[in-house]
Amino acid sequence: MSETEAWTVGRLLVWTTDYLKRHGSDSPRLDAEVLLAESLGCRRIELYTAFDSVPGQRVRTAFRDLVRRRAEGRPVAYLVGRREFYSLSFRVTPDVLIPRPETELLVVALLELARAPTGRAPTITICDVGTGSGVIAVSAAKHLPGARVTALDVSPAALAVARTNAAEHGVQEQVELIESDLFSAVPPQRRFDFVVSNPPYVSEAEIASLPRDVREFEPRQALVAGPCGTEVIESLVPQAAERLNPGGHLLLEINPALHDAVQALLEADGRFEPGPTVKDLARLPRVVQAKRK
Repeated sequence: MSETEAWTVGRLLVWTTDYLKRHGSDSPRLDAEVLLAESLGCRRIELYTAFDSVPGQRVRTAFRDLVRRRAEGRPVAYLVGRREFYSLSFRVTPDVLIPRPETELLVVALLELARAPTGRAPTITICDVGTGSGVIAVSAAKHLPGARVTALDVSPAALAVARTNAAEHGVQEQVELIESDLFSAVPPQRRFDFVVSNPPYVSEAEIASLPRDVREFEPRQALVAGPCGTEVIESLVPQAAERLNPGGHLLLEINPALHDAVQALLEADGRFEPGPTVKDLARLPRVVQAKRK
């Protein structure tokens, strides 16, 4: 393509898609569209009616910088500062994991159980352990207006992101944020109907095999559990058993390879009845459910 040709939206997308593909992106067209929409200050869908328009120099400069940083491996969600999760837009920073579709399965399972008719008290109490950006806690509060959600995280920076997201979605009165390593800072008398968590479950040996953008840019503390990958869950299971009301539910997002090990931990604790495991789109075990006896 001649350098004398105008850099239209369409031309920018074609060139950038090829460039990002050569630099290892597994979704180069999507990345190009998201970054150009960010630079233009428009919705991604609006690009499709503007292929022949020519962005100004300021927009092209901003876009060029974003593309360069993406080619260096930085995740798109961190570059634009947001990620959609369960049809809601959430603020994300390098202090928190980028929300993934698999975690939506945990939210779906939680909502189904919370809406099922039971003899529990009218106000549902939920504890989200390791809340990160708060996507689970905020989504639960948004879809369960009567629920009270406690969101725990050991990272003050992550809690600041979660606080922003709770306020943006108007559920700050429903969501209590506590800096806590698992349940360590939660008053011992507190009990919950649900304990949910997307805990660290990557083993130290697995970190090298993760995609570059995950391995180099997402917070290691939120990813890696230890040598085996089950270390955080080993601590969480007995603590959850102590904090759940009788008949309450524990829901854990897991690495599918750890499914049998996690089930063994629940069985060894002796205070849980196993529930059906939710499988992801690849038919792999993704969300473990258990009921407090």
